[in-house]
Amino acid sequence: MPHIPYVDPASVTDPEILGYLEKARLEGTPRPESQAIRAHNPAVIRAFSQAWELIFRQGVCDHGIKELCRVYVSQSIECEY
Repeated sequence: MPHIPYVDPASVTDPEILGYLEKARLEGTPRPESQAIRAHNPAVIRAFSQAWELIFRQGVCDHGIKELCRVYVSQSIECEY
């Protein structure tokens, strides 16, 4: 299985990307490890983080329902996280 290393936050100079990494570290979602992989490509971490904010943290659906959906998807694809 391939292994993609995590980006070291100390090597990141873009304050926006550092903010995404820090928010994930403090809140636990999206997973900090996943964000540290997305940070290899600034466009990817930006797009993902902006979509996550709009869909998961905001939106019209109750947050508890969103959590249940997230768990369901993880279980259905046999995610081991």
